[in-house]
Amino acid sequence: MKNKLTFLFDGGCPLCLRETNFLKKRDISNQISFVDINSKNYDQNLFKGISYSEAMSNLHGIMENGEIIRGLDVLAYSYELIGLGWVYYPLKINFLSPLLRRVYRYWAKYRLKITGRSNIEKLCTSKCDQ
Repeated sequence: MKNKLTFLFDGGCPLCLRETNFLKKRDISNQISFVDINSKNYDQNLFKGISYSEAMSNLHGIMENGEIIRGLDVLAYSYELIGLGWVYYPLKINFLSPLLRRVYRYWAKYRLKITGRSNIEKLCTSKCDQ
């Protein structure tokens, strides 16, 4: 069976890893393929050209049809696949969705600092195409 979603995650981020582990445990039908972008084997050419730097800037998912989704849409679809889609129902509410997306963009922008990690430039020293 081909996975319905390829979920690119930052295995070096403690909160991202916690979320990913939660999803993995509940993905009993194996509908999601999880790919750690921090793995030394990560090859952007296998994942629609999504570079390490790009993947670090925002959560990315690749749907079965090849479409790339980002941010909260990746989480919402993941939760839908594991039968907990209702958790992200607020994204469907017109006045809440922009606010939730703004909060997520803030998180994505500052998550390295919030989780006490090096900035992207330092992390990219060995990972990014320069």
